[in-house]
Amino acid sequence: MSETEHKPTDTDNEFVHQGAMKRSSLAGEIFFFLKSHRKWWMLPLLILFLLFGGLLILSGTGAAPFIYTLF
Repeated sequence: MSETEHKPTDTDNEFVHQGAMKRSSLAGEIFFFLKSHRKWWMLPLLILFLLFGGLLILSGTGAAPFIYTLF
């Protein structure tokens, strides 16, 4: 057998199988991580980050005067 020939192995089949699987979304990946690693204490932190990110995005729009009155 020369160096250019390649015999398929179990890891190759696993690679092909993983590539054929449906991809999940970022939110799905985060939820799966929290669920599988039992890191539920991170959920309020993520929600807080999302709220602050939403406020930052809204601060550049016409809603900015209404947001500034909250603080």
